[in-house]
Amino acid sequence: MFSVEVRDRIMIAHSLPDPFFGPAQNKHGATFVVDVAFYREKMTAQNVVVDIGAALDVLNRTLKPLAYQDLDTLPQFKGILTTTEFLCKYVFDAMAAAAKGGALGADGQGLTKIRVTLHETDLARAAYEGAVA
Repeated sequence: MFSVEVRDRIMIAHSLPDPFFGPAQNKHGATFVVDVAFYREKMTAQNVVVDIGAALDVLNRTLKPLAYQDLDTLPQFKGILTTTEFLCKYVFDAMAAAAKGGALGADGQGLTKIRVTLHETDLARAAYEGAVA
């Protein structure tokens, strides 16, 4: 299977108001490095997996509304624990919708799966991986 991976980063603030999270219950900042990998069985006629420029653009547009925001105040996250794992799925859903909707060009239609990884630090990361149906 072939893959192409693109990267961006985002700085956010949030809290995780549940005793499970210990000190992270309080408001804190996070800088995530976001990697998105696109997979397909066979390369396109141009010998690519997906247009890297289009993938970078879609990822940037997905992250931009969250950049420098307090996620606790955004309506789409009201009452949601915005864990790293949750944010991986949020980004995945946007990237999968972009692939299905043509925002990644015709190449996006042939993708088999996408994996989104958010790196919290050099010591911790989370990921979500799924089929592009």
